[in-house]
Amino acid sequence: MKLFVVAVGHKMPDWITTGFKEYAKRMPRESRIELVEIKPEPRTTGKNVAQIMAAEAQRILAALPQDALHIALDEQGAPLSTKQMAQQMQAWMGSGNDVAFIIGGADGLHESVKNSAQQLLALSAMTLPHGLVRVMLAEQLYRAYSLMHNHPYHRE
Repeated sequence: MKLFVVAVGHKMPDWITTGFKEYAKRMPRESRIELVEIKPEPRTTGKNVAQIMAAEAQRILAALPQDALHIALDEQGAPLSTKQMAQQMQAWMGSGNDVAFIIGGADGLHESVKNSAQQLLALSAMTLPHGLVRVMLAEQLYRAYSLMHNHPYHRE
């Protein structure tokens, strides 16, 4: 199973890139994480927020792996504990499908992206910076994997 992180934004600060790469490299070959960056819509074109989000949505939907389970990250999504995330990851692995996690840009995700996803997931009820979400998601995926395999990284 391959895990895709499809995220709006590029040219992230070094600490975000370093943090994401650190957790991604810890994942085993059979569950590696691949980042797919989506170019954000320029904010200087005179477009309103709805138009910007719609343009980003088209790019996101075009970049999503077709045969993967699509999970949109949104603060209104279902919250999972670490144990629940590990159980969910076990189920994803059992299905044999790849999984694509979708992270919106500065304005969030367009409704068309949320509606096309098979699942909405919340990392937090708080609104988080989209760059930080990459790092948090990669860490939680690694934590879930380590919990599934009784690795000492996760502690109760």
